[in-house]
Amino acid sequence: MQNNDRDTASLWDMLRAIQHIQEFTSGLTETGYLDSLLIQRAVERELEILGEAARRVSTEFQQAHPEIDWRNTIGLRNVIAHRYDQVDQEIVWRIVVSVLPTLREQLESLIQER
Repeated sequence: MQNNDRDTASLWDMLRAIQHIQEFTSGLTETGYLDSLLIQRAVERELEILGEAARRVSTEFQQAHPEIDWRNTIGLRNVIAHRYDQVDQEIVWRIVVSVLPTLREQLESLIQER
């Protein structure tokens, strides 16, 4: 597969968004997260960036790497951006602690391969 600079840049943007989220939430419990509107909004913004960067990855690359949940990553961005009043912060917290660590590892591996 051809190394696409836009794909590589987008993977880096995705990784940086996850790193920022993990920095923002480091040492927090779910209660601490739910009590901090500032942290919630910062995490939401980085999830928007994560989803937008995922959307920019070429269809060819996405199809070659089905281990990444492209659809839900992009979909979460759309919910946060367009249905911001329906964001369930408990679900966001579960994504932060359960989904993002694995996604980070996957992205680091893909970037290393490129």
